[in-house]
Amino acid sequence: MRLLHTMLRVGNLEDSLQFYCDILGMKLLRRKDYPGGEFTLAFVGYGDESDHTVLELTHNWGVETYDLGTAYGHIALGVDDIYATCEEIRNRGGKVVREPGPMKHGSTVIAFVEDVRFVVR
Repeated sequence: MRLLHTMLRVGNLEDSLQFYCDILGMKLLRRKDYPGGEFTLAFVGYGDESDHTVLELTHNWGVETYDLGTAYGHIALGVDDIYATCEEIRNRGGKVVREPGPMKHGSTVIAFVEDVRFVVR
């Protein structure tokens, strides 16, 4: 058994693809429109779905915003050099909202990047 994907609903699929692919460096693995259901699915990730966990970006046509519940936290990505990665994200137009450093009450070095295209109310 393994984790296949995590689904995120997005208000603007093109903007979300730009963030995940151009800023975070993921690849668009597949995309399909479902006219009968009025939605589009796009799967992005760092490797093929056969052996990597990916993100499913779901765009429901005509829906631009979603309420973000307090249960959602973040998506964690592992990198070799967090400082260089944050600098590269900035160079690509991304927004680092917590600079790299030890997590509170721990020693793991973390940083946070904001997906400014993920519109919530």
